Amino acid sequence: MIRKWNVLPLMLLAVILFVSACSGGGTVQNGTDSEGTVNSGTTTETAGTETEGGTEEVAANVPDLGGRVIKVAAWWDLTPAGETASDKARLDKIAEVEKKYNVKIEFVNVPFEEYMNKFTTTALAGEPFADIVQMEYKSALPAILKGQLLPISEFTTAENNINQEANLITKYPAIAGDYYSFDNPISIGLGLHYNRDLFKKMSLPDPQELYNQGEWNWDKFMELAKQATKDTDNDGKIDVYGFSGWSIDVLRHFTAANGGTIVDDENAKEGLSDPKTIEAAEFVKRLYNVENVVKVKTGDKTNWEESNTFKDGDVALFTAAEWQLGDITFAAGVVPIPNGPQGSKDITYANNTASAKFIPKGVEDPKIVYQIYEETYDIPQIEEYPGQDYLESRYTDEKDIAMIREHIAGTGRILLDDAYAGYPIGDYVNDIIKNNASVTATAEKYKAQAQAAVDKLGKQ
Repeated sequence: MIRKWNVLPLMLLAVILFVSACSGGGTVQNGTDSEGTVNSGTTTETAGTETEGGTEEVAANVPDLGGRVIKVAAWWDLTPAGETASDKARLDKIAEVEKKYNVKIEFVNVPFEEYMNKFTTTALAGEPFADIVQMEYKSALPAILKGQLLPISEFTTAENNINQEANLITKYPAIAGDYYSFDNPISIGLGLHYNRDLFKKMSLPDPQELYNQGEWNWDKFMELAKQATKDTDNDGKIDVYGFSGWSIDVLRHFTAANGGTIVDDENAKEGLSDPKTIEAAEFVKRLYNVENVVKVKTGDKTNWEESNTFKDGDVALFTAAEWQLGDITFAAGVVPIPNGPQGSKDITYANNTASAKFIPKGVEDPKIVYQIYEETYDIPQIEEYPGQDYLESRYTDEKDIAMIREHIAGTGRILLDDAYAGYPIGDYVNDIIKNNASVTATAEKYKAQAQAAVDKLGKQ
């Protein structure tokens, strides 16, 4: 109010207020209220007092954790690199939150091969090695069934961002019938990549154009793979191949793209004998053993190292995650893995490496731990969309980023076959791809073993 009337002496101001109050005129009062000159000024002062009081009250209620170390663990360094504006803002926010709660946030990097053993050992002792742990879903499932991880409902409140706008932290897909995991939102997904340089050199149609025209399916994919498999220097040997990948994952992805799953976690049922899985296995077998369009660099069709064979630059199409593209020497495009006859665009790949953050049972004051972690992401939203900096570090063509965001992200089906000890996915693929056995007979051969593995985990 002082700012409003600073051209008048305080005495004159008092007279005006007195006259206005004494007049009692409805018009004057209504006019004053609607414009917020007098009453609004008083309200502002009151609100200001209330706001200040509220701030003081909130500040008084912020717990002083006495220098406690809040540990956030993964098998890589989660410390913001500070290379982007978002990273720098988060580093500043972390420092602010540390001061606010009198804590130290420590990012713990444990080698992947040691990670789960460290978690299991410390969880069993009731003293988790970290307050928040990154964990793959396939590792989280057994831990959840053993009661070693807390559901989100036990460490969040209705006021937390994750239960509101969820633009800072979001719930990740449910597992074992409840929500346990969380992470910052990001738009990524696994697609079928292709070597743009080879496609241009061979004058092959761009898969993205085929997709946009509604022509992207298994038949078209096979057609391109066959066209790309060539002896380009006429020495009698194939030197460019249509496809490469780790055959186990290839089957997982094509099964998902056909509407099936290697194991049905929701219904605790094996999926090797599912007709959709069998159809996908027949297609993958045809890739490897009939059309012979797959480059097998190691000489072993089921070797996981084949997932990196595409990096040689002589493969037209390949299944790969975006993080595998960091050291390639050619331009790569991306398109969804084509749907099979039983598939839909809602599911295009199997996400068997899904991971997110979890809070172990035994963590002291998990609600405060989560609140602190969530607040470290309460920074200005500099990116135009979640994960922009990361995607632009992997892809230079906006068409690829648009393809991922609009057609691939969110189309992965969580797959947990690795969670079931003794689940025979490796033997199943080995018989079909390496030994060229009948798909139907192989499914029948391993059906009981697969179901037994599912049942065993469920009884823990």
